[in-house]
Amino acid sequence: MNRETTFVAAAAVVAVVSLVAAAVVPGALADPTDDGPLRPGPVQVEEVPITPGAVTGETATLAVETRLEHRGNPTDNVTVLFRAIDSESNLVETSRTVDVGELTGDRETPVRANLTVAREGGYEIETVVFRDGERVDTASRRVSGLEALTPAYARSNVEFAESTGLQPVSVSVGSADGDQVTLDLSAALTNGGDAPTGDLEVTFVVRQAESNVVADRVTVPVDEIRAGRTSTADASVTVPAEYNYYVDAILWRDDVHVDSAQSVANLDPTERISADVTEQEVEFEVEDFESDDEEPPAAEDGGANRGTTQSDTPGFGVVVAVVALLSTALFARRRSE
Repeated sequence: MNRETTFVAAAAVVAVVSLVAAAVVPGALADPTDDGPLRPGPVQVEEVPITPGAVTGETATLAVETRLEHRGNPTDNVTVLFRAIDSESNLVETSRTVDVGELTGDRETPVRANLTVAREGGYEIETVVFRDGERVDTASRRVSGLEALTPAYARSNVEFAESTGLQPVSVSVGSADGDQVTLDLSAALTNGGDAPTGDLEVTFVVRQAESNVVADRVTVPVDEIRAGRTSTADASVTVPAEYNYYVDAILWRDDVHVDSAQSVANLDPTERISADVTEQEVEFEVEDFESDDEEPPAAEDGGANRGTTQSDTPGFGVVVAVVALLSTALFARRRSE
């Protein structure tokens, strides 16, 4: 058998084996470049900005935007779960699922949702990303100070003025008649907005300090206040003499409480009071969720000096010295015997 015959026979054997393999193992002769379905590209949360939305007396709406970063092949069936969890009870206050669909290209895609929660306390806003029902990424942010968000009906640019030389509420004695005293009251109001503001009223409530009984009350209208200007609302009340009083001033706009301030009237010559009002400013805050389980740093000496030293107990050295002297004396006495 010459070389050509051998080559032809070998080629025939290879062809027969290929045909048999194609019949027995489907796809054995498939295109080597065909890798089947494309592997979906990765999806992850890049950032989660949160801004306050509509605010009512009881609720606040948080506008949550999650920016999804996608790279590589197209990714189908992507959904995002938004939920607000109460920071104290760990109960889910509200949740919402947004169907994103398919993500393609190397880019970021914003996904938005509004979560309405009670306007008090704080919440952890969780964002969970799913692909075909499987969780692929999560992110969490904490919001607090929702009570600082002012409802639309209570917003006003006018408030009681406070400065070094100007008191929000001033009190002076107008006249005295026997056991009755007339007090002249004045409230200073500043318009910090860009437009004139009207439809305002101020109510003055005078309370006896010891009993908290309302001695007199009066409500007066406030003239229109131009932008950036300060105006006053004046009134008079009559109260029994020789008592001390708290003077509360309440600012109203269209029957909505806007602001308040307090002063005092000391008419008792033997005792004085002050406007003891404690206010704590609360701000709406959004921050990343972080664990607070941090252990305090260890002492450099490894804790060897945690106990109280001899110098930390006054007189302890003197006691030791006295005991030592007594022991020496007893020992010397026994030797002499």
